[in-house]
Amino acid sequence: MRTAIIAGGKGTRIGGFFPDLPKPMIPISGKPLLQWQIESLVAQGICDVTFIIGHMADQIQAHFGDGATFGAKISYVVEDELLGTGGALVLLPPEDTLLLYGDIYCEVDFSRFISFHNEKKGDITLFAHPNSHPHDSDIIVTDQESRVMAWKSKNDCHRGDLRNLVNAGLYVFSSGALPKGPATKRDLERDVTAPMLQGGKMFAYRSTEYVKDMGTPERLAEVENDIKSGMAASRNLKNRQRAVFLDRDGTINKLRGLIDSPDSIELLPRAAEAIRLLNKSPFLAICVTNQPIIARGMASHEQLDMIHARLDTLLGKEGAYLDDLLFCPHHPDKGYPEENPDYKLDCQCRKPKPGLLLEASERYSIDLSRSYMIGDSTADILAGLSAGCTPIGIKTGEAMNDGKYADSIQSAYCTYDTLHGAVKAILEENLRLATE
Repeated sequence: MRTAIIAGGKGTRIGGFFPDLPKPMIPISGKPLLQWQIESLVAQGICDVTFIIGHMADQIQAHFGDGATFGAKISYVVEDELLGTGGALVLLPPEDTLLLYGDIYCEVDFSRFISFHNEKKGDITLFAHPNSHPHDSDIIVTDQESRVMAWKSKNDCHRGDLRNLVNAGLYVFSSGALPKGPATKRDLERDVTAPMLQGGKMFAYRSTEYVKDMGTPERLAEVENDIKSGMAASRNLKNRQRAVFLDRDGTINKLRGLIDSPDSIELLPRAAEAIRLLNKSPFLAICVTNQPIIARGMASHEQLDMIHARLDTLLGKEGAYLDDLLFCPHHPDKGYPEENPDYKLDCQCRKPKPGLLLEASERYSIDLSRSYMIGDSTADILAGLSAGCTPIGIKTGEAMNDGKYADSIQSAYCTYDTLHGAVKAILEENLRLATE
């Protein structure tokens, strides 16, 4: 697949600190950002690259030449007049194209991203992830099939609660979806991708991998620190990940029976702080929760999504996020009023069965033997044990007093008073092992 990298902008926020360099040539840990991108692509067998350049284009051409030194085949589209982030796309060959912004540092398994695009058979796929500041980010709204349904601007003060999912600046375009017409100034999001929403063939690929733009000195410093610590590279899904799986009700938010309204979601004290600690650690934070309100006819998938949007919003206000949230909509027992017969079954995803954890492991390349399951009930503990994780009980919510699977788990777990206490213990143990 051909790759195109948009590398022609001036970088107004950070350019003043490097006035003699185009933004994509700013050095990170000793070499230009664009070189990091090229080396990552070539290492994964993606060698045919086109740079879209304009501002200080000669420096980029002088450094990379035809790409042979880097194991690549590099060509150039040079903008005599800056055409914005999307204007020069009409000059690319009509081929399937992986498109990257030139001001991002990424550690991504591109084969997974491209495979997802091919499976969906869409026109365009966005690389998307949650972040720690969704309140001031443009949010992508998707359906159950990962189809992008809307794009909510950060400037929309009436947009309400939304799931935490933002565009990371990587795309795959099918050949027929690249823009056509004259090479006029265009914005990639506003003028190219937004009009494609109506066709229903735009998808979002959700990933936990490392993608960060370095448009400010603070972000540049963060990227350099993450490279030096090894954290950035470790998040590439070519590497096995570690996760802390979290129950929802009674673990992250207060236990209030079967929650069927967003208004009933209230975070437990210091729960967001605990998740924020995980976000800054080597561990993914993934919620796995039984939600029989679907099977019992108490809510639709759309209504449950609104509940989870409220959860994401409350966490986001405190600078925390879940890398993903997986739920089981089933219930094995019949006889409830207004129940949905399609979901009344004995499934493999309802805890204490480990199906949700196994699904997450497959999706995010998680080493379950080096991961944890935290919850407030014996079902959580048994699910963790069954998946091969280290289980931890906490004394909020049901406080491990439900007794349903006590005989199966016996004393094969430890307990802490709160989610924060459990996460702190995990991270302290991880740090001790890393320094031994």
